[in-house]
Amino acid sequence: MTDPMDHLTRPTEFLDHQTEEVQTFIDHAVKDRSADRRTNAVELYYAVRDGVDYEVYGAPLTREGLRASHTATTKSGFCLHKSALYAAAVRALGIPSRLVYGDVRNHLASPRLLEHVGGDVFFHGLTQVHLEGRWVKATPVFNKLLCKLYGMRALEFDGLSDSLHHPHGGGGAMEFLTDHGAFDDVPYDFVLETMRRKHPKFLDAGGTGTVSGGRLADESAPTR
Repeated sequence: MTDPMDHLTRPTEFLDHQTEEVQTFIDHAVKDRSADRRTNAVELYYAVRDGVDYEVYGAPLTREGLRASHTATTKSGFCLHKSALYAAAVRALGIPSRLVYGDVRNHLASPRLLEHVGGDVFFHGLTQVHLEGRWVKATPVFNKLLCKLYGMRALEFDGLSDSLHHPHGGGGAMEFLTDHGAFDDVPYDFVLETMRRKHPKFLDAGGTGTVSGGRLADESAPTR
């Protein structure tokens, strides 16, 4: 009998976990590939969250630039890049995954980033993983150091509960406004069209990358 989840563990154009780059990333991230799926999913979550810098400036949005293998090599990117790498890495260990996109209101961003994005509503990407019979959301995006600089607690993940809202004081750092659905691979045309339509000032002159110059970490307010 065919496993209905089998296609969600296969490599794709963007979730290219068959590549040496992604396989090497996994080797450095997990202690034992034969461990149970939840253990490996959690280890990979923290490897992506903290082992790949969250950087919004100078990030590639080409087909090559959004592939998991590229992010595994550069160790840098923002939500679109990091979510794809995580989705690819868990698939390599037999864990079904999908990519989820939505619009969020981000209450924690630098004035410069808000200017480029055109307000506090961001197009956002995260991952769904299928563990212990159910889908859970995972957001291995903001690394621990960056969260500290912005005075927020990093998102944790235990493989059982959704890792979705950044806690900050009494509220969340992100408010989900629109869910664009789940996808088996990066829907490249949809992602690029959405970025160009919603955040034109955030893109470079060619429209295949984000504006360069500066670092998000350098734009943080003093830790509260």
